[in-house]
Amino acid sequence: MTKLRFKAVALASERKPINVVKPKGKTSEYYGEKVFNRKAMTKYLSKETFDALHNAIDRGEPVNRNLAEHVAAGMRMWALENGATHYTHWFHPLTDGTAEKHDAFVEHDGQGGMIEEFEGKLLAQQEPDASSFPSGGLRNTFEARGYSAWDPSSPAFIVGDTLCVPTIFISYTGEALDYKTPLLKALYAVNKAATDVAQYFNKDVTRIQANLGWEQEYFLVDEDLFMARPDLALTGRTLMSHESAKNQQLEDHYFGAIPVRVQKFMEELEYESYSLGIPVKTRHNEVAPNQFELAPIYEECNLAVDHNLLVMSVMDKVARKHSFRVLFHEKPFKGINGSGKHNNWSLTTNTGINLLSPGKDKVANLRFITFVVNILAAVHKNNALLKASISSATNAHRLGANEAPPAIISVFLGTQVSDILDKFEKSSVKDAIVVDSRKQISLGVGQIPEILLDNTDRNRTSPFAFTGNRFEFRAVGSSANCASAMTALNASVAEQLKAFKLEVDMLIEKGKSKDEALYEVLKKYIKESRPIRFNGNGYSDEWKAEAKKRKLDCETSVPVIYDAYTSKQSIKTFEGILSEIELHARNEVKWETYTKKIQIESRVLGDLALNHIIPVAISYQSILLTNVSKLKEISDDYKTLGAEQLRLIEKVSTHVNAINAKVHEMIDARKIANNIESEREKAVAYHDTVAPHLDEIRYHVDKLELIVDNEMWPLAKYRELLFIR
Repeated sequence: MTKLRFKAVALASERKPINVVKPKGKTSEYYGEKVFNRKAMTKYLSKETFDALHNAIDRGEPVNRNLAEHVAAGMRMWALENGATHYTHWFHPLTDGTAEKHDAFVEHDGQGGMIEEFEGKLLAQQEPDASSFPSGGLRNTFEARGYSAWDPSSPAFIVGDTLCVPTIFISYTGEALDYKTPLLKALYAVNKAATDVAQYFNKDVTRIQANLGWEQEYFLVDEDLFMARPDLALTGRTLMSHESAKNQQLEDHYFGAIPVRVQKFMEELEYESYSLGIPVKTRHNEVAPNQFELAPIYEECNLAVDHNLLVMSVMDKVARKHSFRVLFHEKPFKGINGSGKHNNWSLTTNTGINLLSPGKDKVANLRFITFVVNILAAVHKNNALLKASISSATNAHRLGANEAPPAIISVFLGTQVSDILDKFEKSSVKDAIVVDSRKQISLGVGQIPEILLDNTDRNRTSPFAFTGNRFEFRAVGSSANCASAMTALNASVAEQLKAFKLEVDMLIEKGKSKDEALYEVLKKYIKESRPIRFNGNGYSDEWKAEAKKRKLDCETSVPVIYDAYTSKQSIKTFEGILSEIELHARNEVKWETYTKKIQIESRVLGDLALNHIIPVAISYQSILLTNVSKLKEISDDYKTLGAEQLRLIEKVSTHVNAINAKVHEMIDARKIANNIESEREKAVAYHDTVAPHLDEIRYHVDKLELIVDNEMWPLAKYRELLFIR
């Protein structure tokens, strides 16, 4: 291992940037060239087929088999002309990744030869083995049938030589086995509920779209150094290593000049993304060394989720080409910032209005207040569920560490919007609703233009922040499928808006005017949801105590946090989206996944500690003992002459003995936990009795790293891993 480490460091330092070969000309000229988008459809589909398909998509109606046959014929022709030889249904099983099974475009021609074929039935539906994916008990090995079904609202695309058709994935008995199915249902629910409420203000509103703009943070590590760290390769994070003397404390990496090797990686990533129709826009250095961010232009939520999963796959492929490995783990390195995937969410109408933007008149501002207040109420009512939607074994390392939102859901509104709601709560129907226009700051320097202020500041400690015309769900982890958080959020808002409309309509039926009814219900919601509003420092201990007083969910154990999915409130929220059976099954998957991730980490750490760290430490200790022995041969005062060596010998023994004892305690705890039948109780046991040993063992290993001769240490150190040359 030691030889591998130094060879990896040498190779990494000699890497040269790879020149990217991409088309000349403007991005717009090749954007979406690998996507069966509207431009391609107009060429390969008849006008009747094109119109019928998009009418079905816009109205949310199922596509019949006859229409699928015509679409498949055009899609096959387009795919073959663009070099595709295979096709696959591309779906999101409950693994946070994607799945695909490739089939060739071939069938017998009846004359001993082959023809290229892709029928409507193959486009519309396929049958993957449902028992081999996580199902939480919904499918057994002897109940293997499951179905993937085409999602026409997300266009097909080509990766390599394969046509990828985005699909849902359900069991033979109809339960969702994926993330896309409940997301689509949640988006349909929020469309219906938000449209009904929006019509209080404008009868022309017939459809509302949820939008998502994700910000993908990630780390890049040189491939050879990555392979010199078995813990990084097997778990996605370093289970040991002392902090580098220099990491992010000088704050010189954030928005700094992008390293040339990384710049070339980003250029190729952007080219691949644009050709796949992914509208990436922003790239920059993040706070931690080797950490970067990629962000797109906002899109319809379902499509944005697909694009995020696709871009993560593309990032991995392109990174390897440039001799990098991309890390999506939320906390791959101790002592520096981890990575999130901020989900910027908004609602827009078919009339072009962003419902989260203040307007220029009383009607528009009342509409703005209506939707903001209902979102506050939804987040307050479902704060435990929203936390469960972003919780995982990996994200637990990031949340609450002074770099990311705490594991308590609260909403930051900023002083201006908070003041507006406070005034509204005391107002009457006759009062004007004033949302100040953007203020200006003049710096008094002639050549510098006046700066326009937004209606909120930014609060990086808030897990759910209003940022001007959208809410930013900052607590989502970098490795997560956005669909988990987006399903919970859209379902929560939909359920809340339905309840709001019922209350308002009841008051109208009792003789109150529409505005009187709106005011009365909104003022009640503002008061009820006040505990969820917090504009202060979410990192502080004072906030944790205050959140508990406000009766917000403050649970920190990930396995216990998942209980929120099956609470009475959550079952009500998910009505028509996920059944109680499906919710219980998903929790089984979550508990099992949590257990397996901690189990893998403990096995890897135990192996490295016993078979790599302890032998190296003992070898170094032997060198020290030999030195003391030789001093003894030449001087009776060897204890004075070898005082430092004796001190180090004792320290090494202390840490070696502690590591050995802690590893075996961890193994014993694991054995006990493994015998627990309940997936929930097993996950709780891993959290309570196995996971704590990881930090305890790490402490002693990291101390040894500071003692043992650098030439003998087997694993690449942070100072070698974290600075791309």
